[in-house]
Amino acid sequence: MTVITIDIETVPAQREDLRQLAAEGVRPPGTLKKAESIAEWEATQRAAAVEQAVESTSFDGGLGQIVAIGWAVDDQAAQSVQVRDLTLQAEADMLAGFFVHMKRVTAGTSGQRPVIVGHNVTGFDLPFLWKRAIVHGIRPPLWIPRDPKPWSDSVVDTMTAWAGTKDRISMDRLCRILGIDGKGDGPTGADVWPMVKAGKLDEVASYCRADVERTRAIYKRLMFEAA
Repeated sequence: MTVITIDIETVPAQREDLRQLAAEGVRPPGTLKKAESIAEWEATQRAAAVEQAVESTSFDGGLGQIVAIGWAVDDQAAQSVQVRDLTLQAEADMLAGFFVHMKRVTAGTSGQRPVIVGHNVTGFDLPFLWKRAIVHGIRPPLWIPRDPKPWSDSVVDTMTAWAGTKDRISMDRLCRILGIDGKGDGPTGADVWPMVKAGKLDEVASYCRADVERTRAIYKRLMFEAA
Protein backbone atom coordinates (compact mmCIF):
# COMPACT_ATOMS: atom_id res chain seq x y z
CA MET A 1 0.00 0.00 0.00
CA THR A 2 1.39 3.38 -1.04
CA VAL A 3 0.89 6.23 1.43
CA ILE A 4 1.04 9.79 0.11
CA THR A 5 1.16 12.57 2.70
CA ILE A 6 0.14 15.97 1.34
CA ASP A 7 -0.20 19.61 2.40
CA ILE A 8 -1.03 22.81 0.53
CA GLU A 9 -0.42 26.50 1.16
CA THR A 10 -2.99 29.02 -0.04
CA VAL A 11 -3.41 32.78 -0.42
CA PRO A 12 -6.39 35.12 -0.85
CA ALA A 13 -8.09 35.82 -4.17
CA GLN A 14 -5.86 37.58 -6.69
CA ARG A 15 -8.46 38.34 -9.36
CA GLU A 16 -10.00 41.75 -8.74
CA ASP A 17 -13.49 40.56 -9.67
CA LEU A 18 -13.29 37.79 -7.07
CA ARG A 19 -12.02 40.21 -4.44
CA GLN A 20 -15.04 42.37 -5.23
CA LEU A 21 -17.27 39.31 -4.92
CA ALA A 22 -15.93 38.68 -1.43
CA ALA A 23 -16.45 42.34 -0.52
CA GLU A 24 -20.07 42.24 -1.68
CA GLY A 25 -20.90 39.82 1.10
CA VAL A 26 -19.83 42.24 3.82
CA ARG A 27 -22.79 43.66 5.73
CA PRO A 28 -23.15 45.70 8.93
CA PRO A 29 -23.72 43.55 12.04
CA GLY A 30 -27.33 42.58 12.50
CA THR A 31 -27.28 44.12 15.96
CA LEU A 32 -27.10 47.58 14.42
CA LYS A 33 -30.63 48.85 13.83
CA LYS A 34 -30.43 52.63 13.81
CA ALA A 35 -29.51 54.39 10.60
CA GLU A 36 -26.89 56.52 12.34
CA SER A 37 -25.22 53.45 13.88
CA ILE A 38 -25.09 51.73 10.49
CA ALA A 39 -23.69 54.88 8.89
CA GLU A 40 -20.98 55.07 11.55
CA TRP A 41 -20.05 51.43 10.97
CA GLU A 42 -19.86 52.02 7.22
CA ALA A 43 -17.57 55.00 7.77
CA THR A 44 -15.29 53.53 10.42
CA GLN A 45 -15.35 49.73 10.20
CA ARG A 46 -16.43 48.64 6.73
CA ALA A 47 -12.95 48.92 5.19
CA ALA A 48 -11.47 46.62 7.84
CA ALA A 49 -14.36 44.17 7.44
CA VAL A 50 -13.86 44.08 3.67
CA GLU A 51 -10.15 43.48 4.09
CA GLN A 52 -10.88 40.60 6.46
CA ALA A 53 -13.39 39.11 4.02
CA VAL A 54 -10.85 39.23 1.19
CA GLU A 55 -8.12 37.72 3.41
CA SER A 56 -10.50 34.90 4.34
CA THR A 57 -10.77 33.82 0.70
CA SER A 58 -7.52 31.92 1.29
CA PHE A 59 -9.81 29.27 2.84
CA ASP A 60 -12.16 29.20 -0.18
CA GLY A 61 -11.09 27.00 -3.07
CA GLY A 62 -13.31 28.90 -5.47
CA LEU A 63 -11.76 32.28 -4.71
CA GLY A 64 -8.33 31.76 -3.19
CA GLN A 65 -5.29 30.26 -4.89
CA ILE A 66 -2.70 27.59 -4.10
CA VAL A 67 0.91 28.74 -4.00
CA ALA A 68 2.65 25.52 -2.88
CA ILE A 69 1.89 21.81 -2.71
CA GLY A 70 3.99 19.44 -0.66
CA TRP A 71 3.93 15.66 -0.61
CA ALA A 72 5.88 12.62 0.52
CA VAL A 73 5.54 9.08 -0.78
CA ASP A 74 5.83 6.45 1.97
CA ASP A 75 9.11 7.19 3.80
CA GLN A 76 10.73 9.20 1.01
CA ALA A 77 11.83 12.79 1.57
CA ALA A 78 9.14 15.43 1.21
CA GLN A 79 8.93 17.21 -2.16
CA SER A 80 7.08 20.29 -3.31
CA VAL A 81 6.03 22.37 -6.28
CA GLN A 82 5.31 26.08 -6.10
CA VAL A 83 4.08 28.93 -8.25
CA ARG A 84 6.54 31.24 -9.95
CA ASP A 85 4.21 34.22 -9.40
CA LEU A 86 0.59 34.92 -8.45
CA THR A 87 -0.94 34.68 -11.91
CA LEU A 88 -3.62 32.12 -12.62
CA GLN A 89 -1.41 30.59 -15.29
CA ALA A 90 1.34 29.98 -12.75
CA GLU A 91 -1.14 28.19 -10.48
CA ALA A 92 -2.43 26.11 -13.39
CA ASP A 93 1.11 25.10 -14.35
CA MET A 94 1.88 24.13 -10.76
CA LEU A 95 -1.29 22.01 -10.49
CA ALA A 96 -0.55 20.25 -13.77
CA GLY A 97 2.99 19.52 -12.59
CA PHE A 98 1.74 18.13 -9.30
CA PHE A 99 -0.73 15.82 -11.02
CA VAL A 100 2.04 14.54 -13.31
CA HIS A 101 4.09 13.67 -10.21
CA MET A 102 1.10 11.89 -8.69
CA LYS A 103 0.51 9.83 -11.85
CA ARG A 104 4.16 8.76 -11.80
CA VAL A 105 3.82 7.64 -8.19
CA THR A 106 1.01 5.24 -9.04
CA ALA A 107 2.30 4.12 -12.45
CA GLY A 108 3.71 0.88 -11.05
CA THR A 109 1.12 0.03 -8.42
CA SER A 110 -1.06 -2.23 -10.61
CA GLY A 111 -4.10 -0.05 -10.06
CA GLN A 112 -3.93 -0.16 -6.27
CA ARG A 113 -5.37 3.04 -4.84
CA PRO A 114 -2.92 5.00 -2.64
CA VAL A 115 -3.89 6.19 0.81
CA ILE A 116 -3.75 9.97 1.17
CA VAL A 117 -2.70 11.34 4.54
CA GLY A 118 -3.08 14.96 5.67
CA HIS A 119 -4.07 17.17 8.56
CA ASN A 120 -7.63 18.39 7.88
CA VAL A 121 -7.12 16.93 4.44
CA THR A 122 -10.79 15.95 4.02
CA GLY A 123 -12.07 19.34 5.13
CA PHE A 124 -9.55 21.58 3.40
CA ASP A 125 -6.67 20.32 1.24
CA LEU A 126 -8.47 17.88 -1.05
CA PRO A 127 -11.62 20.00 -1.61
CA PHE A 128 -9.42 23.05 -2.30
CA LEU A 129 -7.29 21.09 -4.77
CA TRP A 130 -10.33 19.82 -6.61
CA LYS A 131 -11.94 23.26 -6.85
CA ARG A 132 -8.75 24.80 -8.25
CA ALA A 133 -8.49 21.92 -10.72
CA ILE A 134 -12.07 22.57 -11.86
CA VAL A 135 -11.41 26.31 -12.18
CA HIS A 136 -8.44 25.60 -14.44
CA GLY A 137 -9.98 22.66 -16.28
CA ILE A 138 -7.14 20.30 -15.27
CA ARG A 139 -8.31 16.77 -14.48
CA PRO A 140 -6.70 15.25 -11.37
CA PRO A 141 -5.71 11.58 -11.27
CA LEU A 142 -8.88 9.53 -10.84
CA TRP A 143 -7.71 8.04 -7.54
CA ILE A 144 -7.65 11.46 -5.81
CA PRO A 145 -11.03 11.54 -4.02
CA ARG A 146 -13.26 14.51 -4.76
CA ASP A 147 -15.43 14.51 -1.63
CA PRO A 148 -13.75 12.15 0.83
CA LYS A 149 -15.24 11.29 4.18
CA PRO A 150 -12.97 11.12 7.26
CA TRP A 151 -13.70 7.41 7.58
CA SER A 152 -12.86 6.63 3.94
CA ASP A 153 -10.39 3.79 3.34
CA SER A 154 -8.53 5.98 0.83
CA VAL A 155 -7.84 8.86 3.24
CA VAL A 156 -6.44 9.26 6.74
CA ASP A 157 -7.15 12.70 8.17
CA THR A 158 -4.84 13.06 11.15
CA MET A 159 -6.98 15.81 12.66
CA THR A 160 -10.19 13.77 12.76
CA ALA A 161 -8.29 10.57 13.57
CA TRP A 162 -7.28 12.28 16.81
CA ALA A 163 -10.07 14.74 17.57
CA GLY A 164 -13.07 13.03 15.96
CA THR A 165 -15.45 14.49 13.41
CA LYS A 166 -16.98 17.03 15.80
CA ASP A 167 -13.78 18.60 17.12
CA ARG A 168 -10.59 20.13 15.80
CA ILE A 169 -6.95 20.28 16.81
CA SER A 170 -4.11 22.18 15.20
CA MET A 171 -1.15 20.32 13.79
CA ASP A 172 1.24 22.14 16.10
CA ARG A 173 -0.80 21.34 19.22
CA LEU A 174 -1.02 17.68 18.28
CA CYS A 175 2.73 17.58 17.63
CA ARG A 176 3.34 18.97 21.12
CA ILE A 177 1.00 16.42 22.67
CA LEU A 178 2.75 13.56 20.89
CA GLY A 179 6.27 14.84 21.54
CA ILE A 180 6.93 15.54 17.86
CA ASP A 181 8.92 18.59 16.79
CA GLY A 182 6.30 21.21 15.94
CA LYS A 183 6.50 24.60 14.33
CA GLY A 184 8.30 26.14 17.30
CA ASP A 185 9.38 29.69 16.55
CA GLY A 186 9.14 29.10 12.79
CA PRO A 187 6.41 30.20 10.39
CA THR A 188 2.76 29.27 10.84
CA GLY A 189 -0.11 29.26 8.40
CA ALA A 190 -0.82 32.88 9.30
CA ASP A 191 2.62 33.83 8.00
CA VAL A 192 2.17 32.37 4.52
CA TRP A 193 0.46 35.35 2.86
CA PRO A 194 2.90 37.92 4.35
CA MET A 195 5.78 35.68 3.19
CA VAL A 196 4.33 35.46 -0.31
CA LYS A 197 3.85 39.23 -0.49
CA ALA A 198 7.50 39.59 0.54
CA GLY A 199 8.54 37.37 -2.37
CA LYS A 200 9.59 34.46 -0.13
CA LEU A 201 8.04 31.69 -2.22
CA ASP A 202 10.97 29.35 -1.63
CA GLU A 203 10.50 29.73 2.13
CA VAL A 204 6.79 29.01 1.79
CA ALA A 205 7.58 25.81 -0.11
CA SER A 206 10.10 24.81 2.56
CA TYR A 207 7.47 25.43 5.26
CA CYS A 208 5.00 23.30 3.28
CA ARG A 209 7.48 20.40 3.09
CA ALA A 210 8.09 20.69 6.83
CA ASP A 211 4.35 20.40 7.46
CA VAL A 212 4.31 17.25 5.32
CA GLU A 213 7.08 15.76 7.47
CA ARG A 214 5.20 16.71 10.65
CA THR A 215 1.95 15.23 9.36
CA ARG A 216 3.68 11.97 8.42
CA ALA A 217 5.20 11.74 11.90
CA ILE A 218 1.73 12.22 13.42
CA TYR A 219 0.29 9.55 11.12
CA LYS A 220 2.95 7.06 12.15
CA ARG A 221 2.17 7.64 15.81
CA LEU A 222 -1.55 7.26 15.18
CA MET A 223 -0.90 3.98 13.36
CA PHE A 224 1.48 2.78 16.12
CA GLU A 225 4.33 2.71 13.64
CA ALA A 226 7.89 3.65 14.51
CA ALA A 227 8.36 7.37 13.81
